[in-house]
Amino acid sequence: MAFFNKKKNQQNAAETKEFDVKNAALEALNKKLGGTLYDGCVILPRGYTIDINVTRNEKHDGIFVYQMVFIVRNDAFDEPLIDPVDSQGKTEQEAVDMAIQIFYGGVWHPLDQSAQKKNGQHLSVNYLGQHYEFDMYAQSVVRIGVDESKQPTMLVNLIRNEVAQYIGSKKYYWVRIYLAKMKDKKVIEVRVNGSVCVELAKPLEEYVDSWGECENFVCEKQYAIFVQTEDDKCPFTKETVMKGAKYAIEKMVAIKSPEEYNEMTKGLQELVGNNALAAEIRIFIPEILAKLTLGYKEGDALFIITDDGNIGIRKTQLRSYFYLQQAILEFINTRPPQEAVQQIVYNSVAFREMRKAIETAKENGQEIKPGDLYVPGTSYKIADPEYKVW
Repeated sequence: MAFFNKKKNQQNAAETKEFDVKNAALEALNKKLGGTLYDGCVILPRGYTIDINVTRNEKHDGIFVYQMVFIVRNDAFDEPLIDPVDSQGKTEQEAVDMAIQIFYGGVWHPLDQSAQKKNGQHLSVNYLGQHYEFDMYAQSVVRIGVDESKQPTMLVNLIRNEVAQYIGSKKYYWVRIYLAKMKDKKVIEVRVNGSVCVELAKPLEEYVDSWGECENFVCEKQYAIFVQTEDDKCPFTKETVMKGAKYAIEKMVAIKSPEEYNEMTKGLQELVGNNALAAEIRIFIPEILAKLTLGYKEGDALFIITDDGNIGIRKTQLRSYFYLQQAILEFINTRPPQEAVQQIVYNSVAFREMRKAIETAKENGQEIKPGDLYVPGTSYKIADPEYKVW
């Protein structure tokens, strides 16, 4: 009798065991891609690893609703490719399978094409006298709520000319286009290597408006992978920039005099071994920290000050910019004292211009807040006649 009860209790425990969404997703993805499950991720040929984070796990009216974030890493990538996917189903497994299918069609298909060099489309990139050749891989458009009789539109082709202005000298770039509409609300977002590009979204507004009224949720998403045909020739690594950024931030919060600033500059140059890179680090740390903490709106541009005038590029074309942004976000996550943040931000040109605009408005009887202000981009000058944007 005791043995029977034990068996029954084991059966009840198995029946009530919680469904492990992440584990189920990893197993389904591994089966789909034919990889190897190891240490909580899927390992694939050509150096790819894929991790999954479950950021939403809910049930509404008998429907399971998940959001999963797929994180793809490769040694050739400067940063991981991150793809958030929403899915739903009448069962847990059905919702998991939907997420895997969306990721496979939207992200893995063009990534796999790029690895095999299949069906690439040529793209030339030219800026600042520099020339780079890329192959673009874009295939599937993930659509939800769209009339199946409507032929898919290659979203990346709608911004193909503009995209070339956002690509620089890295080996890999990826563009994520996400469009959604429901009733009077719409979302138009374009990311390049994970960074939101406000101005790149504007050419897509006409296409989304052409959908007309959408009583139900409608969305379209597409990834495009860009692979440079030549090897990356950048003279410094991401690790060097991160190390230099952490050094500079540590020194900047304690600087009390011009002599200390000059000493920090000299130490930074010695640390990174590249005077132009050291200058980028010194210039952009205050500007990026100001943008992240003060809340004003900012465009996608950078302006290089030269003797012949300003030359515009995009932030995504200067690789150190987003390395520095990552280092600054890590600094903010340590919850530094407000005085430490102010010590750096007060050296920002944007901060000084913002304060001037707010004071001028106040003198005129107006009130404006940082969120009301828009900065097209940051202007900077590197005192090196051989300066090259990487």
